[in-house]
Amino acid sequence: MNTAFLPFLATALLCLHTFTACHHQPVKAKERKPSQYRFQPVADIPTTPVADQQSSGTCWCFSTTSFLETEILRITGQETDLSEMYFVRCAYIYKARNYIMRQGAARFSEGGLNHDPVISAAEFGMVPQNVYTGLPGKDSVHNHYHLFKELKERVDSYAQKKIHPATAWKEEVPGILDKYLGPNVKTFTWKGNAYTPQSFMAATGLRLSDYVTITSFTHAPFYKRFILNIPANHLNESFYNLPLDEYIANIDHALANGYSLALDTDATENGFADGLAVIADREEDEEKILTEPAPEKKVTQAYRQQEFENFNTTDDHNMHITGKVQDQTGKIYYKVKNSWGARSGKEGYYYMSIPYIRLKSISVMLHKNGLADSTRARLNL
Repeated sequence: MNTAFLPFLATALLCLHTFTACHHQPVKAKERKPSQYRFQPVADIPTTPVADQQSSGTCWCFSTTSFLETEILRITGQETDLSEMYFVRCAYIYKARNYIMRQGAARFSEGGLNHDPVISAAEFGMVPQNVYTGLPGKDSVHNHYHLFKELKERVDSYAQKKIHPATAWKEEVPGILDKYLGPNVKTFTWKGNAYTPQSFMAATGLRLSDYVTITSFTHAPFYKRFILNIPANHLNESFYNLPLDEYIANIDHALANGYSLALDTDATENGFADGLAVIADREEDEEKILTEPAPEKKVTQAYRQQEFENFNTTDDHNMHITGKVQDQTGKIYYKVKNSWGARSGKEGYYYMSIPYIRLKSISVMLHKNGLADSTRARLNL
């Protein structure tokens, strides 16, 4: 066996075991005939370069960091490289507290959702990438297998009341994070100015209270907030619920007005491959549609709900919608930024069809000003 592959394999297996909300890049894409697709850009929102989460189950953080960097670019015109691993560090504090206080009757994993960095930034702030790389010592690749393994062992011991005093986790968990990600940041200098993480966050121009998450499910009332009961929602955050057509219309409205969106989606489908995300109408076209246009499913509200409730649609990957493209038949796709490096997919992006988004997207997070006026009025935003 190639021993260089062992760290990746170990992380992938651990993520499967813990239901991490992150789909790991395959080692080698399945060989197919040359693609017949021809794409033309329709809309592009200026964004930052594609990043690579490597062997870490942190797509939720990379997608949201890209989203926040794009928001800073929209607001200030300045390109900023934020630290993903600082958000990861802060999220683990929340996860540990929730898991231990619930005495293990909760989820503790590498995964998360797009709102996690926004919530943690309100308390802990944010920092630039060169201030906190999350790669202490001689490490050059994000591999969180040993980090998560040690954290899980310790929080289990606290949750099972094997360690006293129970509050000692407040010192031990940060110590483990120091070991694998590097010491916490209290003050730093960036571009000649002194900051704390909180003051740096304020200087970005972001107003964290302006960001909302919308979704579309029928087991909760429309135009109300509800706690979406998916495993990765460890912070029990509320989502705004919209009818499916209005949900899609608001994604389109945001993009048309220069607002990108952080996406939570299902990336386990056969049609999610080779830089495409499509839903073939017929099973016999599932392979064909990956190399040439073919009819896609017509996705109703009822079908979306059915697939969610029978677990055919799951939240396992987070990405970032930054534009649209069109194929040679005139069909529109969302241009979705991934976090598997620029050599994956289509230069780091996936082109996701409207039927795929209608069926397989769990939710999107965006600036409230990106919503249509009629929707904002109904939601009292």
